[in-house]
Amino acid sequence: MNASCPVENRLELSVVVPCYNECDNVEPLFKALISALEGRKWEVIFVDDNSPDDTIKQVWRLAQQDRRIRGILRVGRRGLSSAVIEGVLSSSAECVAVIDGDMQHDETLLPMMLDAVLQDHYDFAVGSRHVEGGDNTGLANRWRLFLSNTGIRISQQFLPVTLNDPMSGFFLLRRSMFIELLPTLSGTGFKILLDLVMSASSSIRLKEIPFQFRQRLFGESKLGFKVMIQFLFMLMQKLFKTSVKKK
Repeated sequence: MNASCPVENRLELSVVVPCYNECDNVEPLFKALISALEGRKWEVIFVDDNSPDDTIKQVWRLAQQDRRIRGILRVGRRGLSSAVIEGVLSSSAECVAVIDGDMQHDETLLPMMLDAVLQDHYDFAVGSRHVEGGDNTGLANRWRLFLSNTGIRISQQFLPVTLNDPMSGFFLLRRSMFIELLPTLSGTGFKILLDLVMSASSSIRLKEIPFQFRQRLFGESKLGFKVMIQFLFMLMQKLFKTSVKKK
């Protein structure tokens, strides 16, 4: 008996959405993904860090109506990077994308990002606010804009390749590459794209796709001073590991 999955039924893409207190954004994001990914084989995995606003209950409610949506509830564990890792490990799709749960990323770019990886053979497709055509005015205030821009300037000094928006939380790659890089990831903080790219070789090919960073409609931004401290801690971890390997 051949139990293999027919090619036409295999998932092309798992969209991983790390979230905390995004209850009001779950259904609008899911509907936006349905429209953006029409004709594709996909699923979305919300990974919720036990939000007090019952985000996961909204996910599970929708999951009873549509098999393309799943929810993972994490209790006693927090953090965007580790949430993304758990979401990716729960998937078996050919590619995985990471997108914020606050509707500030442009989900309509996902087909273009998927084609960049599957057809044009890029290793990463990154939604970028800092290439021509991109915009980051959706950042809530000057303080958050300062934190983001400072993080970009610092991280670009240590990347093995050119990346204009290493602080982006919107990107796509093959699941196999994610799994390959997984043992070298720190799993801490909020900037897992930076963690992945710093763990990769200088031969990787990146495709930055411009997008307009939207205003948040519901909920509150998580970008603050604590996030910057976690970012610096993750950066030091990566640099220390690299230094030890070279000795």
